[in-house]
Amino acid sequence: MPRPRDGRTRKVTLIPGDGIGPLLTGAVERVMEAMHAPITFEKYEVKGDMHKIPDGVMESIKQNKVCIKGGLMTPVGGGVSSLNVYLRKEFDLFASLVHCFNMEGLPTRHKDVDIVVIRENTEGEYAGLEHEVVPGVVESVKVLLTKFNSECIAKYAFEYAYLNNRKRVTAVHKANIMKLADGLFLESCREMAAHYPTIDYSEIIVDNCCMQLVSKPEQFDVMVTPNLYGNLVSNVAAGIAGGTGVMPGGLFYLN
Repeated sequence: MPRPRDGRTRKVTLIPGDGIGPLLTGAVERVMEAMHAPITFEKYEVKGDMHKIPDGVMESIKQNKVCIKGGLMTPVGGGVSSLNVYLRKEFDLFASLVHCFNMEGLPTRHKDVDIVVIRENTEGEYAGLEHEVVPGVVESVKVLLTKFNSECIAKYAFEYAYLNNRKRVTAVHKANIMKLADGLFLESCREMAAHYPTIDYSEIIVDNCCMQLVSKPEQFDVMVTPNLYGNLVSNVAAGIAGGTGVMPGGLFYLN
């Protein structure tokens, strides 16, 4: 990748996607054009009902290292697998970050909302490991969580908090029921918290977390979550701050 401010034009892969995706990515293109940003887009038409991401798109992402993607439709029930999940697995996009905060001119019920939700993005229920044992009985396997990925997402959360002058990291879990799986996640968070003594660390059960979010969201700072809980929590937090369409987010990989 070209280094910042070296004057070279950067190529960025652009996937408009489905639904409102083209509207959002179209706005990005207009903003970049108005700024005279040194960016050229390699645009590809990918739809959520495709059976795979075309090879040319995958090569473009690998080459450019940066991809702006609108949402791809995820089939409900039977049909093709989610291409959003496919991209996360293929590029090991282990961390999803959504920043939810009050925006000037956008009235909301709650004030002083400034929450960062950091979600593990490759394991848990979203692994999509399920099968029909016998007719009418389906087994879904929750691969949650490996020690390696738990440590990775915990370290990412504490490093983000440290580098961005955040004061508190809250781990969201259901270890009161899933004592081994979510217990492993909490163990990794606790171990990582010991390396960041200047950052307050707390834990909260996911159902209580959702109640606290809608009643007193200003109490939360950085939240670190397993995959499924993070999807729920980040959408609740975004709704509190004005909606998913105005909250910035991104996916990040290890290398």
